[in-house]
Amino acid sequence: MRSTRSSRITGFGHYVPENRVGNAELEARLELEPGWIERRTGIRERRWASADETLTDIARKAGDSALDNAEISRDRVALTLLATSTPDQLLPPSAPLLAHRLGLSNSGAIDLAGACSGFLYALVMADAFVRAHEKPVLVVAANILSRRINRAERSSAVVFADAAGAVVLTPSTRESAGVLSIDLASAGDGYDLISIPAGGSTRPFREGMDHRELLMTMTDGPALFARAVRMMSRCAEQAMAQADITAERIDRFVPHQANARMIDAVCDKIGISATRAVRTIEEFGNSSAASIPLSLSLANEQRAFAQGEIVLLAAAGAGLTGGAAVLGM
Repeated sequence: MRSTRSSRITGFGHYVPENRVGNAELEARLELEPGWIERRTGIRERRWASADETLTDIARKAGDSALDNAEISRDRVALTLLATSTPDQLLPPSAPLLAHRLGLSNSGAIDLAGACSGFLYALVMADAFVRAHEKPVLVVAANILSRRINRAERSSAVVFADAAGAVVLTPSTRESAGVLSIDLASAGDGYDLISIPAGGSTRPFREGMDHRELLMTMTDGPALFARAVRMMSRCAEQAMAQADITAERIDRFVPHQANARMIDAVCDKIGISATRAVRTIEEFGNSSAASIPLSLSLANEQRAFAQGEIVLLAAAGAGLTGGAAVLGM
């Protein structure tokens, strides 16, 4: 007889590079007045990887931390999901190398390219796998965005950062644990609002290509901001409704760390006090898919998640793609 009723997060982990990049350095380079970046984004500094760090390097450190925190035997992990927009190489996927370096000898492994909402999508897949197969799953989200931004383009150069976060999901007999509800969304009419134009099959590499075509660009920052706020708010409201939970029941809200003003706007729209929102953007910037698991791990370090605690996650980004999830701890 099957005993698993849900999945449960039993381990949290994260890693950030040691290299701190403060606003003053970027404001001087971009000829911005002092304080401009923090006023517009809420960011004070961000971490950028050193030249010898790879994506699987930082992902492995976060995964190690989560596995140790979960106190789980590594041969039990049956699946490794890596949410990233900056894999080591375009081919092969980085997840098999990550699983190998973590000593996960019995694990399948695959990359997920979901941009800023990649961790949410990976979490949904991990939860379904745990419920169906009653085996643990490791979810890692990691990015080295400092190597894909155009450092001369103000809108992206001041925001993006490098980090990795991870969680371990294991089977649980508690119906009130794990993913209680999920609402996912996409809006392909906003496909080009943020992109790396070249390097795919539509515009493949070619001799003499302008290197800027291989870097991240935003075509309309204000439009991206407004649409992300709407998507995150709508998905959060629908996820709470599906779980039959009101905003007052949410103990902690862990949004994608895109912009401090965006977090405030979503809190206002869904009726959650800004004091219940976990914020890591001030110190760590926007690491895309890694920002939610990084925030979860840091929040757990500060005050461990208690059994029965209700947590709301929400994200939106390039694609456009986004979603929200209600979790029972």
